[in-house]
Amino acid sequence: MKKTQADGGPRKNASNKNSRKSADRKKNADNALEIRLVSLLFFGLIIGMLVFLGKFTAENEQEMINNSYNSRQQILLSRNYRGKIFAAGGEVLAETVLDEKQNEKRSYPYGELFSHIVGYSSQGRMGVEALANYYLINTNIALKSKIQNDVEGRKNPGDNVYTTLNVDLQRAADQQLSLYRGAIVVTEVKTGKILSMVSHPDFDPNEISDIWEDLINDKDSTVLLNRATQGLYPPGSTFKILTALEYYRENKETYRNYSFQCGGVFTQGTSKIHCYHNASHGRVDFVSSFAKSCNASFANMGSQLDRSDFSLTLQNMLFGQELPLTLSHSKSAFYLPEYDDPEYEMMQTSIGQGKTQITPIHLNMITSAIANDGILMEPYVLDRVVSEDGQTVKKFYPTEYGRLLSEDEAQLLRELMEAVVLKGNAQLLKGQGYVAAGKTGSAEYKDSSDDSHAWFTGYAPADDPEICVTVIVESAGTGGDYAVPVAKGIFDVYFHQIAAGNASE
Repeated sequence: MKKTQADGGPRKNASNKNSRKSADRKKNADNALEIRLVSLLFFGLIIGMLVFLGKFTAENEQEMINNSYNSRQQILLSRNYRGKIFAAGGEVLAETVLDEKQNEKRSYPYGELFSHIVGYSSQGRMGVEALANYYLINTNIALKSKIQNDVEGRKNPGDNVYTTLNVDLQRAADQQLSLYRGAIVVTEVKTGKILSMVSHPDFDPNEISDIWEDLINDKDSTVLLNRATQGLYPPGSTFKILTALEYYRENKETYRNYSFQCGGVFTQGTSKIHCYHNASHGRVDFVSSFAKSCNASFANMGSQLDRSDFSLTLQNMLFGQELPLTLSHSKSAFYLPEYDDPEYEMMQTSIGQGKTQITPIHLNMITSAIANDGILMEPYVLDRVVSEDGQTVKKFYPTEYGRLLSEDEAQLLRELMEAVVLKGNAQLLKGQGYVAAGKTGSAEYKDSSDDSHAWFTGYAPADDPEICVTVIVESAGTGGDYAVPVAKGIFDVYFHQIAAGNASE
């Protein structure tokens, strides 16, 4: 018997088929939409990755090319030879010499004089050779010259790099340090330019390939260490700059009333701090404590300081921090424990002993900030990049890192540092035709106080600072006897020869 429409027969089946087709069409449409959305999402991710890679490559091109695993560096070197490195006055510090067969040899005309700061480019790279590698192996000569060199089978000359280094100051610093181990840093206060950087013992970069095996196989050798940026030393009494700063911050209203009777030793509980060679300084105030570098008085100050506040001050002065410096460097460190005889450690830290360590460049930066009314300029050594045909490729400018201390704090520390020259341990700098300011230090590094590194850090002229000089002479003795004469020799060359010559031009 046939089903009627009322029974849900053929019409109902047709309706069901239409419903299924409609559902299938909707499902297919939804699937197509999902596929389009997923495709758009992946397309967006790919675009985003390409943009990121493009931006990353643009921002990190130098680091990528300098990476030893990047073959592009070798490609560039197959087409170009390294450009020259110049001093600020135009003297050639490094160049690639080509013989008749176009064989290359890197030459350093000044030999040992700029060994650490200019560095070398074989057996790895160091100094400016590493810092400016990207520019030195690239070339921006005219296209016409490139085509001509290519036709004649010659490599293109890499771009040349001019530094901020001064040959006369570098020679003076090297001669003053003489046969001693140690380091010297000379910077321009208002710009951060590195004018001179010396580290002893040194080496001849012309012979680096010949002496390399001997150097790396000698576990006791520190010849390749740039002591100016990588050497870590107890700061000794130069650290009293920071102790005085913290004492002032915690006692702004009363620090001028500070008084201490020095009998050559400060005792707290079972702990004792002696003045250098047990010297007795008598009654000292805040200024004379600094000028005479009285350990007992500063141990007394240190015992009164808030440990947390002092730690924060030191961190803000870049202890334990990466320095705003493109040259390879070590982090300075301090130690103010909560336990394990904290009173003794606090007293040791307050006079720059204990576990405190600092690099000469860091101490120079702190001193420069004081001389510059509390503002630190980032030290830099690259001045400009110029192609072989004379076109300026890149220019480097002074960069302000920021304020390390207030103008009032800087002015106070400048007053203290002037007193060191006028009536303290750096009186050798008096009456020289320029007025200097600074701080000496004798940093003990063994149980015996007879073993000490000699420090001086300071600037001149005191009223309008131009250059900052930081000196460490290893295992020499007192800062006043050994480091101050070295600094004087550098100041003399700058003010009596360089500055005087510039003024007469």
